[in-house]
Amino acid sequence: MKVIKLGGSLSKSGDLSDCLRRIATGQGRVVIVPGGGDFADQVRLAQQQWQFNDVIAHEMAILAMQQMALVFKGLQPDFIVANTVAEIKQQLSSCQSVPVLWSPNINELNQAGVAASWEITSDSLAAWLAMQLGAAELILLKAAAVSSNNLAQLSQQGIIDSGFGRFVEHASFTIHILSKNRFYEQPEFNRNIV
Repeated sequence: MKVIKLGGSLSKSGDLSDCLRRIATGQGRVVIVPGGGDFADQVRLAQQQWQFNDVIAHEMAILAMQQMALVFKGLQPDFIVANTVAEIKQQLSSCQSVPVLWSPNINELNQAGVAASWEITSDSLAAWLAMQLGAAELILLKAAAVSSNNLAQLSQQGIIDSGFGRFVEHASFTIHILSKNRFYEQPEFNRNIV
């Protein structure tokens, strides 16, 4: 089973629909984690303007991910939306060939002790989810070019969040941080899309 995080920047680059179509035609069990995209950018701007704390910003950023999950569902109506780890596991066992969209539940994240901080974005949350699900693979799909597999370097470049390394420190799954072009080269997603 794979967890694929689709960066919010893919919606800005115009590649989001194509990535979702490729996932829809792929093979195996897939859980998709949406980035917050423009919705999360608005949270950052609102926090700068109104100076509310990181706990409120974190809750709003989770809502941004939920909104993007609905966007993904609008683009791929056959995908299944699930809010909790238990719901995802249930959907994966009953509908193994249909991708599941994670619309994260703030209460579950709070109970798990996920910190309210901009150091933790959907990248780290995708790693947390992959751990909870016992995933075999985590793919972070980025609109930006990815020229390294060094996590510290990718964090310094702003390609992944600064908390990601802590979330994958004891990971048993493989990690691939890919640009959209490299994603298209993956055999299971490299099919002609009409």
